[in-house]
Amino acid sequence: MPVKILLVDDNENNLLSMEVSLEKEGYVFLRATSGREALRVLLHEEDISLILLDVMMPIMDGYETAELIYERDKLKQIPIIFITAHDYEEAAMFKGYQAGAVDFIRKPFNPEILRSKVAVFAELYQKNQLLTRQEEKLQAINNDLVQLNRELEQRVAERTVALENMNQELKALNLSKDKFLSVMSHDLRNPLTALLASSGRLSEDPESLSATQVKQLSQIIHRTSNKLLNQLNEVIDWAKKQSQKTSFFPEKMQLANGIEEALELLKANAQQKKIRLQNQIPADMEVMADSLMLRSIVQNLVTNAIKYTPEGGVVIVNAEKNGQMAYVYVEDSGIGMTAEIKERLFSKAGQASLSGTNNEQGSGLGMLLVSDFVGQHGGQINVDSAPGTGTTITFTIPAI
Repeated sequence: MPVKILLVDDNENNLLSMEVSLEKEGYVFLRATSGREALRVLLHEEDISLILLDVMMPIMDGYETAELIYERDKLKQIPIIFITAHDYEEAAMFKGYQAGAVDFIRKPFNPEILRSKVAVFAELYQKNQLLTRQEEKLQAINNDLVQLNRELEQRVAERTVALENMNQELKALNLSKDKFLSVMSHDLRNPLTALLASSGRLSEDPESLSATQVKQLSQIIHRTSNKLLNQLNEVIDWAKKQSQKTSFFPEKMQLANGIEEALELLKANAQQKKIRLQNQIPADMEVMADSLMLRSIVQNLVTNAIKYTPEGGVVIVNAEKNGQMAYVYVEDSGIGMTAEIKERLFSKAGQASLSGTNNEQGSGLGMLLVSDFVGQHGGQINVDSAPGTGTTITFTIPAI
C-alpha cells in the first residue's frame, strides 16, 4: 500500500519544495493551502500516513488545525510533523507537542533531514499496516477455529443425544422383554397349570370319575383353553404394540366386568387351593383403562394373593371412587410380608420370586410390571401388609 502524505502550507512554493525533496521515495502527495482545506481533504481521503503541517498560516494556524484534526477519532492515529520558521523555543515546542505533534522541522528545511524524518514515519506506517493485516488474518483464522469448534461441539452434542436416545431405546426394549416374560409367566402359565391339572386328572383314571365330574373337568378344560387362546392373541398384540411404542389405549369400561374377566382364568387355580375369589366391585363403577393392562394388573395381584394364601383362604377385590380416581383393593388372608420384602417389592434389583404356600414358583417380574402399568394410567400403588395378617394392595386408575 503506498504511503500518502498530506502537505499543508499557505505558500505554494513551500509545497512544491517538499514534493521535490520527497518525490524519489515514491510517496503519494495530497496538498492543502489552509487548515480548513486540510480538514476537507482528511474527511474525504482514506489511509493518510503522515501530515506535514506549516505552523504559521492565516486564519487558522497549525496548532489550531492539529487540535481540530485530533478531535476526530479516526484521525487521531495520523502523525503530524510541524514545519516552522521559528527557532525551537521551548514554549513553542511544548505548545506543538500539546497540540499533537510528533516532531518539528525548521524552515528552510534540509532535504536530507526532511527525507530522513519522513522515512521513519513511512516505515512505521507500513509496519503498522503489515501488523494490521496480520492481525486481521489471525482474527479470521481465530474466527474459523471458533466456528469449527462450535460445529464440533454441535456434532458431539448431537452424537451424545443420539447415543442417549439409543441407550434409552435399548433400556426400553430390555424392559419390554421383561414385561413380555412376566405376562407370559403370570397371565398364561398359571392358567396352564390349572389346565394341566384338570386334564391330568381326567386322563389318569377316567373310569373312577362320575359323569358329573368328567363334565365339570371337561368344562374347565374347554373354558380355560378358550380363554388362554384369547389371552395369547392379546399378549401377541400387546407385544406388537410395545415394539411400536403405542401400547397404551385407555377406554371407558365397567370396572366390575373387567375384573371378572381377569378373575375367570384364575378360578381353577383358586379352586385347587380351596380359596374363594370374591369380586365386590360396584356394578355401576366406570373407569378409563387399558383393558389388557388392567387385566394384567389384576391377574398379577390376584395370582400372588392365591400364591401366598394358605388353603381355605379368601381373596377379595373391591373398589371405591375418591375424587377423580378409582381405588381398587386386592385383599387376601395370606401369610403377609415383612417390611424388607415390601421395600424391594417394586425394585428390579429385588425381583427374586419367593415360593408360595404350596411351593408355587413365579418369574419375580410381576410386581414390576404392575407398577409400570399403574403408572401409565397416572395412578399409584400401595402395599399394606405384615407377617401373619394378610396383605392388601391398593392401586388407582382414572374414574368416570
